[in-house]
Order: sequence, then structure tokens, then C-alpha cells
Amino acid sequence: MDKSAVQKPHEPGAESAAVREMARVLVPALRGRSIVLVGMMGAGKSSVGRRLAVRLGIPLVDADNEIEAAAGMSIPEIFAKHGEPYFRAGEAKVIARLLDQGPQVLATGGGAVMDPQTRDLIGAKGISVWLKADLDVLLKRTKRRDERPLADKITELLPVREPYYAQSDVTVQSRDEPHEAIVDEIIRTLTNYLQTNAPPEEKQS
Repeated sequence: MDKSAVQKPHEPGAESAAVREMARVLVPALRGRSIVLVGMMGAGKSSVGRRLAVRLGIPLVDADNEIEAAAGMSIPEIFAKHGEPYFRAGEAKVIARLLDQGPQVLATGGGAVMDPQTRDLIGAKGISVWLKADLDVLLKRTKRRDERPLADKITELLPVREPYYAQSDVTVQSRDEPHEAIVDEIIRTLTNYLQTNAPPEEKQS
């Protein structure tokens, strides 16, 4: 083998070129499925998801935005007027509809995976990615958003929701680094997952 034709990991651009190639083949490997981002508020699902969608050349769809459009009111207004059970039922219907529209990057609300039917649908029609953020990161990020629930609510919800997030196909740590670094890691992790779980005929090709 001509070693000069192989980029070494420490060479400038070696990793970025490899990630670009992974991104190029990732969408066909999805076979129409959605990349479904799950995790707590403040984990970066919308901001990271936006950059991931651009890199892959597929749409970003934010489930919360779609819920508000369908209801004609904001999520806080839905909670105040109808209560959480009503909101969760509507959320499940919207996510079920959106999952038929892949491939796409689908950013879900923090509590979406608490619904067992939604978890099953995501498992059948999507590849789930848990953006896992430590509590201190979540608290720091959500303090910037006056419209978000209070920090103590996050502290209460995180241990309840984490076991459900942990059922995701892959996990990527969301941390205080440039979003592009998180996107690179998602692409690498998804590529490895899809290669490992490819149908037998694709593994042979």
C-alpha cells in the first residue's frame, strides 16, 4: 500500500475530510428514516440540529414549532388552557405525522419520549440521538431563556427522563464546545451505528 496516499490522523484536514465523506453517505444509509434528537431543554437539539441538517442537506423540523402551528397557540398557552395530558396527546400525534416525512432532522420536546407510543414510533421510523448534557450545562444554558421553565424544574425532571433518553439508538455528549464539534461527533456516531446495524445485503456490498 502507498502510505503517502493515506492521511494520518494528525494531518491537518484529515478528520474533517473523513467526516465530510461520512456526511455524504449518511443520508442514503438512513433509508428514509429521520434523525430524531431527544434530550432535555437546553441540550441543544434545535441549535445543533439546525447545523446537522445543513451539513447533511436535509430539512430540520422542530416538533415544538409544529405543535404550536397546529394548535394556533404557544406551548405555555396550551399548558395553561388545556393541561399537560392534552398537550402530550397532541405532541404524540404531531410527531407521528412528522416521522412519515423523512429523511429529516427532527428535534423533539424534552418530554416527548415519555409517551410509549411515541418511543415505539421513533424506534420504527427514526434513528434516535440523545444529546446528553450534564445538569450544570443545562442550568447554565436555560438561565438565558426567560420563557423556559425554572432551573429547579430541570433538576426535578432530569433523573425521571434520563432512563427514557438512554433507550436512544446513540448517545452524544452535549457540552460547552462549538456546535460544529458536536455535529461532527453525531455524524461519526451515526455512521458507526448505521454500519453496525445495516441489513445483511448492505454489509456485504
